[in-house]
Amino acid sequence: SMKNPVPQAASLLLEKLMLLVHIRPLPAGSGGETPPPAPGYYDTSCFKRGDLLEVPRTLFVHFGIYLGENRVAHLMPDILPSVTADSRQIQQVVTNKRLILGVIARAASVRVDTVEDFAYGGSILVNHMDRLFEGQVLSSEESARRAEKLVGATAYSLLWNNCEHFVTYCRYGAAVSFQTDKFCETLKMIIRDQRSVLASVLVGLASIVCLGVAPSTTLPTIFIPFFLWMAG
Repeated sequence: SMKNPVPQAASLLLEKLMLLVHIRPLPAGSGGETPPPAPGYYDTSCFKRGDLLEVPRTLFVHFGIYLGENRVAHLMPDILPSVTADSRQIQQVVTNKRLILGVIARAASVRVDTVEDFAYGGSILVNHMDRLFEGQVLSSEESARRAEKLVGATAYSLLWNNCEHFVTYCRYGAAVSFQTDKFCETLKMIIRDQRSVLASVLVGLASIVCLGVAPSTTLPTIFIPFFLWMAG
């Protein structure tokens, strides 16, 4: 029994939106971006070229393909490649502002960073997803070459082209995203809960911003409850 579903649904939506934009949690009292760990923080001797690296966070998981020599290819939302060709600016560590604007503009890049910049202090799992793709794992060299061929600016899409789609294509030959599936199920769950008018409005607006389109089933959820809520 849920007496007041609005705060709970809105909180759940906020968590999922943070997952989409890969926001890095800042330490308490911090006024800016936290610096990545110093070089050598991670022992890269256990990584092999073509490995799938997975960094679990509180609300999301970030993925990359190890290329060797402390280099990781990974896809990140980023507005900068769409507004400048200056490789020196683009190669700088992506800030939260660049991430969020990239999500809104549906712009991203497959970039190559050090393991330290990629993982940003998080623990790293190696080839953890192989168990889900038994018999589909490509050779290590093929995985790395696929990643290298995709380096550069690309479109960002939660549904079709995020960091998980990138690594599953490179290592397993099939671009899929289990995080996206979970997010979409959360949207459906909140939308179906007609007791939560405000949460439904927020979900509809978030769908437009993050997905770039409002499904036909979502449009009435946005506007009709919104006007009823305002009128009430």
